[in-house]
Order: sequence, then structure tokens, then C-alpha cells
Amino acid sequence: MTAQVNLNTVISPGLKLANPIIAASGTFGYGEEFEGLIDIQELGAIICKGTTLLPRNGNPQPRIVEVCGGVLNSVGLQNIGVEAVVKEKAPVWAKWKVPVIVNIAGDTVDEYEKIAEILEGVPGVKGIEVNISCPNVKRGGMQFGTDPVVAAEVTQAVRSVSSLPLIVKLSPNVTDIVKIARAVEDAGADSISLINTLNGMSIDIRAGKPRLGAITGGLSGPAVKPVALLMVYRVAGSVTIPVIGCGGIMNCEDVIEFILAGATAVQVGTANLINPHSIIDIIGDLRSYMISEGIEDLSELRGKARN
Repeated sequence: MTAQVNLNTVISPGLKLANPIIAASGTFGYGEEFEGLIDIQELGAIICKGTTLLPRNGNPQPRIVEVCGGVLNSVGLQNIGVEAVVKEKAPVWAKWKVPVIVNIAGDTVDEYEKIAEILEGVPGVKGIEVNISCPNVKRGGMQFGTDPVVAAEVTQAVRSVSSLPLIVKLSPNVTDIVKIARAVEDAGADSISLINTLNGMSIDIRAGKPRLGAITGGLSGPAVKPVALLMVYRVAGSVTIPVIGCGGIMNCEDVIEFILAGATAVQVGTANLINPHSIIDIIGDLRSYMISEGIEDLSELRGKARN
């Protein structure tokens, strides 16, 4: 039996994590919210909530609805804006051992570029995750991530002003995820995270109206895991950069499935809303699994299901 295991994970040049378990954007706040609940320094990384150029109030209530096998959310990117993140949050992150990655979102390519430019060289910011599931206001509301040309344009714009590790988070609401993945890789992404939420809605049959204030929302949780796993499997076999799996990861077994499919790391999202200790439990369980199976290094598992 192996006494020690190696969980070290590299998701981009210059960004080495102590383990592959990352707190997903939107379910972990700015990290401070969980400090009194768990030892956040044990995590592989934290991705803060989506950050826009200017502060946003978000969508009307209700914003979160439980559905069979998951959660529908329509928060609407409520956040304090990038300037406040730099001034108020980054100085706190700079004191932490765990790296913090800023998830960014915009309505135009120029907005993405401006946010990335503001984050360049800021102590405490260890990377950028580009959310391309946002509507492009200059193209009639089409999501940036549904067109490989536009997805590449956003990626290239951010890359042109940022030396930070660059992760691009892909939308599952497309016909060919591989084509999008290859486009952002060619445009300069260091790694790819997938998937973002699936479009969905729920209707209150007594009130006779949608249960979310914004009518539609993003589906996350166990219900989306088979879709996410398939997309990770396809993309991991089609790009050369690391793939970060996200979607319905609730326990260690889910993590192992994604790694076997080819993921380098994973993000835990909805599970944090249900049990704030889940992410720490997953790290411990992964270590125990590797010890019990005699696996010394996580790389021994990566992509094994592809062989």
C-alpha cells in the first residue's frame, strides 16, 4: 500500500495546484464566505464569482429553484465590478496559499479585454477564467461561446493584454463543442473548463408562470453530469491543453470519472451550495482512494478510460 500520493496538478504554465479540486465560480463567492466553515487553503484553487467591468445588481428574484437532479439558477452575474475586486478582494487573496482565479464576463469583446487589462499584474490574482456563455450585445444576443470565430476573438483579445494563466469556460449549448475548444486553443487559451450550465426552465403549475424571475436559467447539479462527462471526453481527445471538468461533481467517484475521461482537474460547484464541507471531503476521499488502490500519482488515472 502506498503511504504517500501525489495530487499536484498543472492546469497552465505557471499555475501548479496542490490538488486538482477547484471551487467553481458562482458557488464559492470570493472565498471569504467559506473561511469560517472550512480550511480553504486545502483547496487546489478558488474561482471567484463572475466579474464584470461595472457592478451589476443581477436578475429579479426568485433566482434559484431546485429541480429534479439539480438546480436552476438565474443570478444574472450580480457582482461588485472589477475595480472593487482589485481594491477590496485581491489584497486578501494575496495573503492566501490557495490561488484565486478571477472569472470574467462581458457584453462585448472590448469589455473582456478591458477587464483582463485591469487584472494584469494585480497581486492575489493568479489567473483568469473567461466565461464565454454571455450574450454578445453587438451580435443580437448570441452567446460568445456558440460560434468558434467569436469564441476565438474573445480569447485572443484577453490573451493580447494578459500574461496571466488563461482558462476559457465553454458553453454546452452548442452543436459541436470540439470545434469551439480547438478555436480557443488556437487563440491562446492555456486550458479549457467545461461545462457551463445548460439552458433550462421550470414552471409553477399552481401560479401558472415560470418559477424563476428571469424565466430561464442555467441547470447545474447531478442531472448535467453525463453531458459534462461526454463533452470532457470528446474535448480531451481533441486538444493538447489541459481540460478542467465541471458539471454535477458531488463526490470523489464523480471526480475520478472525469479524470479517467481525460480531465486534468475538476471544479466543484452545486455541491458547495448543499454542503460547504463537500469540497474538503472530496479531496480527502480522493487521497484515500489512491492509497487504497496503490496509485502514487494522479497522472496514472488521467485519460485511462480512453485507452
